[in-house]
Amino acid sequence: MSTAKKSYSRVTTHTLAEMKQNGEKISMLTAYDYTLAGLVDQAGTDVILVGDSASNVIAGHETTLPITLDEMIYHASSVIRAVKRALVVVDLPFGTYQADSKEALRSAIKIMKASGAHAVKLEGGNEERQSIERILQAGIPVMGHLGLTPQSIYKFGTYTVRAKEEAEAKKLIEDAKMLEEIGCFALVLEKIPAHLAERVAQELHIPVIGIGAGGGVDGQVLVLHDMLGMSKEFSPRFLRRYADLHTVITAAVSQYSKDVKSKNFPNEKEQY
Repeated sequence: MSTAKKSYSRVTTHTLAEMKQNGEKISMLTAYDYTLAGLVDQAGTDVILVGDSASNVIAGHETTLPITLDEMIYHASSVIRAVKRALVVVDLPFGTYQADSKEALRSAIKIMKASGAHAVKLEGGNEERQSIERILQAGIPVMGHLGLTPQSIYKFGTYTVRAKEEAEAKKLIEDAKMLEEIGCFALVLEKIPAHLAERVAQELHIPVIGIGAGGGVDGQVLVLHDMLGMSKEFSPRFLRRYADLHTVITAAVSQYSKDVKSKNFPNEKEQY
């Protein structure tokens, strides 16, 4: 007999823990601006990630590395103004936490104070432990991120699946348990084997959110622009397109241009 899921008027870190405990999957999407964040929130998404993927999706960079802390704050502030229900998590961008733990704390505090965000996310395991601990000690919730970590793309040299080999898989499990132990409220696993992600989700008490990590985890995250089909250039196996906005938007803009040139727009009813 199925049990009705609890309705949450506001999602918090405690909510996510409760959802995992109750076996309810967690939905998470990216958003970078006021308008789309409002739509994502109204649709009932549990977590909105203001991802450093804005570097690719919004600014057109090849990697996530160029985006700055101030740019992340700009996007996060826009999202926060639109959101009524979802938990808003903001990525700490490359170069704002890797140097030392004091800089990591300053970066996290700046994001929280300037944007009003609810939590931060940063990539890495044991190598970033001091930075994560320092942020947590300041009372700032932290979401971890293991597996494929895009900020380290030049180190990896490829976007291929991570932790396929035993040694890397062992380290990932150890890092995941360490992140839970020091106080992270959730963990993102990106592009790792499904059986490994499922094992991590089963062994951890905190929610595990997957992207390209199979269905055995506690929730899923996708880049909004990808799942809406706004671009056709990115087509990994894990991406499901729920719309084809590339075609819809292109057709609409094309028709608008034709109507303007043919003097069909504006017509008599569309002027004062």
